[in-house]
Amino acid sequence: MIELPFAESYKIKTVETIRKSSRKEREEWVAAARYNLFNLKSDQVFIDLLTDSGTGAMSNRQWSEMMLGDESYAGASSYYKMKNAIREIIGFEYFLPTHQGRAAENVLFSSLIKEGDIVPGNSHFDTTKGHIEYRKAIPIDCTIDKAFDTTALHPFKGNIDLEKLESVLKKYPRERIPLIVVTVTCNSSGGQPVSMQNLKEVYSLAKRYGILVFFDSARFAENAYFIKLREEGYADKSIREIVKEMFSYADGMTMSSKKDAIVNMGGFIGFRDEQLWKKAQTFNIMFEGFITYGGMSGRDMNALAQGLYEGTEFDYLDTRIRQVAYLGQRITDFGITVQKPYGGHAIFVDAKRFLPQIPKEEFPAQTLAVELYLEGGVRGVEIGALLADRDPVTRENRYPELELLRLTIPRRVYTNNHMNYVAVALANVWEKRDKIKSGMKIISEAPIMRHFTVELTRVNGLK
Repeated sequence: MIELPFAESYKIKTVETIRKSSRKEREEWVAAARYNLFNLKSDQVFIDLLTDSGTGAMSNRQWSEMMLGDESYAGASSYYKMKNAIREIIGFEYFLPTHQGRAAENVLFSSLIKEGDIVPGNSHFDTTKGHIEYRKAIPIDCTIDKAFDTTALHPFKGNIDLEKLESVLKKYPRERIPLIVVTVTCNSSGGQPVSMQNLKEVYSLAKRYGILVFFDSARFAENAYFIKLREEGYADKSIREIVKEMFSYADGMTMSSKKDAIVNMGGFIGFRDEQLWKKAQTFNIMFEGFITYGGMSGRDMNALAQGLYEGTEFDYLDTRIRQVAYLGQRITDFGITVQKPYGGHAIFVDAKRFLPQIPKEEFPAQTLAVELYLEGGVRGVEIGALLADRDPVTRENRYPELELLRLTIPRRVYTNNHMNYVAVALANVWEKRDKIKSGMKIISEAPIMRHFTVELTRVNGLK
């Protein structure tokens, strides 16, 4: 008998038309956008891999829940539906809804972080680092070294190096370290998971020093999937059993629900400690809204609660992560280096290896992102020196070890035919890579988190 091939765990019910454009159109559009792909209009993009944040397709069950939303200002039934889902799946009794993940960071960090503080973690993502540095505190990256070698096959490249972490905990007094942030999965290192053993060891070390541990949990379910597949002792456990154990090694969490809860908008903060929850309520009311809606409508809370259940189903995760791996394999087959093992939400192309002739000062990953858009109308995003921003003290550009083009797959949106198109478009750029002689330079930038609104031009002045 022939083994049955893999098939997606859903069927398509509603479609949205997308338009192919000409290269001449794209040249005009990207120049008008100042070579910042965030500035493009959505109808100027054929396949949009800018982000998986809020870009997924909600299920029929989620849309049904939208119709049942309770829009009461205080104490809405939708709040309690969300509360029950968080308690059942994650295990935290206390939570505050927020309109998205960066809002959750703003509320939490307003409660915990002050000027001069130290916040260790594993490759803090842009908004996390931005919120820390905005408060004149210092994020310190303690990710394992193998995370920065795209060719190394390590199953948990998101892991925190315990020696690096303990050296930070020893160097600074306890009162200057309000929390450790563990990102699961770790976006900046290539959507790489953190092992259960590492979560357990980080939590144990933090408790020895009396320091809180919070998870940046946007992709916690994808992290649980990798633990199930890659870590000994978890193959027979369900995703939700693994999730419960993961969060047993945390004092709290921030959540951008636009990822693993598969909603277009929403987030929350989970707490183990009631007193910290009460302290954060003041900031939630000031920045977001009352504590039982926090910037979210009732219908969105309903969809979020349902999304937490769907996002922790193995079949859904298997379909989602297999598609990411499919794109990764297709790109790898063309001889292009990407971060391996393939991540949970995106494929990260090694721009230094792709365009070694482009100096780091000319932003090779952004250059590659523009070239891919010009080739096929595919919008990716730079995870490199633009995102790394400037040092808040010296104002010099920071150049991270990895210069990556992230191709981020929205959930339940594209087919593998779209993945084939993306891979071939990138391969076409690869074939003519030697003709790309120069990169980009900045003509205008914001003082913090510049990559969202930066304006650029070609170094050579050509389109």
